[in-house]
Amino acid sequence: MSAPNKSYDPVEVEALKPEEIERMRDEALAAFAAAGDLEALHEAKIAHTGPASPLSLANREIGALPPQAKAEAGKRVGMARGAVNKALAARQTELEAERDARVLVEEAVDVTLPYDRVPAGARHPLTTLSERIEDVFVAMGYEVAEGPEVEAEWFNFDALNIAKDHPARAMQDTLFVQGPQKQAESEVVLRTHTSPVQVRTMLDREPPIYVICPGRVYRMDELDATHTPVFTQVELLAIDEGLTMADLKGTIEHMVRSLFGEGLTTRLRPNYFPFTEPSAELDMQCYVCRGASAGDPEHPCRTCSSEGWIELGGCGMVNPRVLIAAGIDPEKYSGFAFGFGIERLLMFRHNVEDMRDMVEGDVRFTRPFGMEI
Repeated sequence: MSAPNKSYDPVEVEALKPEEIERMRDEALAAFAAAGDLEALHEAKIAHTGPASPLSLANREIGALPPQAKAEAGKRVGMARGAVNKALAARQTELEAERDARVLVEEAVDVTLPYDRVPAGARHPLTTLSERIEDVFVAMGYEVAEGPEVEAEWFNFDALNIAKDHPARAMQDTLFVQGPQKQAESEVVLRTHTSPVQVRTMLDREPPIYVICPGRVYRMDELDATHTPVFTQVELLAIDEGLTMADLKGTIEHMVRSLFGEGLTTRLRPNYFPFTEPSAELDMQCYVCRGASAGDPEHPCRTCSSEGWIELGGCGMVNPRVLIAAGIDPEKYSGFAFGFGIERLLMFRHNVEDMRDMVEGDVRFTRPFGMEI
């Protein structure tokens, strides 16, 4: 058996030569100095201090040396690796300081700016006005009733004493819906008013009945400054013993004073509606000129066109035929009803000139009305 190779010269191992160790060290130091950011430094760290780095591979060669040569080679490699690790730590400290300084500049927060960068929105004025009207009548003891917008023709027309040949039932005015099973006697329509809610209420409840019915309705109208095919309507129904036109007039005057202010008067002009008898058009005194512009050409009023009055909607006593269709005895009970469009009321109260502004969804229209709770 041969003896250990005690005369082995470590200088003959290429990776452990002093000049090779110095070259590896200098390359590592140069790579660290050239790293411009922490990511590049991390890549240089893996290349020059990782398991496959030149100095790590050279360190493995020490184990194959004879005992008397290991100390000198280990010292030489250890000093080189120590210098590399020291340079790495120093460069990392520099780059981290640069990063922190850059972040302070790039991500600085100006605490003097408004904290809420999202502009506050606003509820649509039609919604707030509708709820305000509801509050007026709920305070008087009325309830809010709702119904479907896709309605049977019987509820929308027949039960309201609107004849089969009435012009309102023509295709030019009503939007008919073709259902999966078209009924021969009663087709399906998009409701043209909220009066079907009154019929459903009378069928479901026993008098006395005091309800207000707000909701969207649909007509075959062109969208222009004063018309829209989809609009919001509010109707009121009162059924009780002994109700008269005087009760209707008092209710209307209370609503007008609540919405437009004290001191305004109202008037009823005879008219015709199939579902009320007698029927009337409801007018209120102009809340701007208080009627003073009528007959005064020197002081015209833009709101009422110098007429002194503003038309609100239709009203009247519930037709006995409507009560009979709903199963209510007209000999015992009487009632009154009236309705108006909220869009028209909004135009009066806030001087809105174009109804299209209400439906186009532009926040520049809704935001000035603010947020009412």
